[in-house]
Amino acid sequence: MTEEVIKDALSEYGKAFEEFKKANDEKLEQIEKGLSDPLLDDKIENIEQKMNSLEDFNQRVTQSEKAQEQVNEKLANLETIIKRPNSGFDTKQVDEHCIAFENYCRKGFDALDDAEKKALTVSNDSTGGYLAPPEYVRELLKTVTEISPIRSIARVRSTGQRSVQVPKRTSTFAAQWVAESGTRSETTGYNVGLEEIPAHEYYAMVDISEQDLEDSVFDLEAEMQSEFATQFAKAEDTAFVSGNSVGKPEGILTNSNVSSVNSGNGTALTADGLLTLVHSIKSEYSRNGTFVFNRGTLAAIRKLKDTAGQYVFQAGMMLTGGVTNTILGFPYIEATDMPDVGSGTKPVAFGDFNRAYMIIDRIQMAVLRDPFTQATTGNVRYIARRRVGGQVVQAEAIVKQNISA
Repeated sequence: MTEEVIKDALSEYGKAFEEFKKANDEKLEQIEKGLSDPLLDDKIENIEQKMNSLEDFNQRVTQSEKAQEQVNEKLANLETIIKRPNSGFDTKQVDEHCIAFENYCRKGFDALDDAEKKALTVSNDSTGGYLAPPEYVRELLKTVTEISPIRSIARVRSTGQRSVQVPKRTSTFAAQWVAESGTRSETTGYNVGLEEIPAHEYYAMVDISEQDLEDSVFDLEAEMQSEFATQFAKAEDTAFVSGNSVGKPEGILTNSNVSSVNSGNGTALTADGLLTLVHSIKSEYSRNGTFVFNRGTLAAIRKLKDTAGQYVFQAGMMLTGGVTNTILGFPYIEATDMPDVGSGTKPVAFGDFNRAYMIIDRIQMAVLRDPFTQATTGNVRYIARRRVGGQVVQAEAIVKQNISA
């Protein structure tokens, strides 16, 4: 999709929002007068549907820059590991591994020649299956990063270990005043602990017909990468939002140290509540702040006005030098697994997620070829297993909006 197409779509979004504001203002005036107009309601609904259809373009622009940063980091890490003297991979071995892995997926282990079996054996995972080549994993991670909203704003690290220990400041120094020739006493109180983020295992499955596998033109690698990436991304997004840390990552909503701010209404969001949310964290975090919510919540926010009668939502193309849409001047991303607006729910999170949330990717990924389970349907099943961790590492950098008076 070209930049021009995205720009045109965002321009259409801006025009649609201007129409929405006029129609919504007219509806508010009618409500004050005790009137209703079904035709106007239909008009507003149609405009909202149009904006929703264009929101995907806004999300692509919002996430693309940070997502690319994550991809570049992974490319560098994987390149380093491949070139590491004791990594077990040199350029020749990588090429042999790729070919052997492709043939293993198409034909099975028994159909490989001795050289190909040796290439796979070098990378054999004791838990079953064979490790995918680094190039394969790299492309899969690139796709996952591009379609996973939380990944685009969180801090992501790659590791070859089962867990990562992250330094965490538990207390800090206090600055002291001193006279020109006064004694400078030692400042104490700075302590750093270690927080461990485990990499939890999860898996994805895809069935591919034997006829496709026998067709040399069929792009098996692209098909598997697409299916695995989609399944992995969906599982991750759920865990990164609401995971309970039991066999899966910790979610941003489940960490008890992340504070909450009431919306000011028992059943709905309010403009004042969102403003309070933004100002409830330190400026060092809010300056890089991003809103996170689902699309239903976005529809509710688009209708909110501040005390000056201005909409808190702004279409990016209508702003000077702007590209993406904003809320109170901050970008936002959609996370499908965020809860809907309702009494007692927490449908909105805000803050610097790059500082607050860390994701770790264990680089290795094992793929098991199962020709038996779906044999009667003419399919071969592939099971991909990998490990991913996620955890709040700096709770004060984000805050949640609680729907409550």
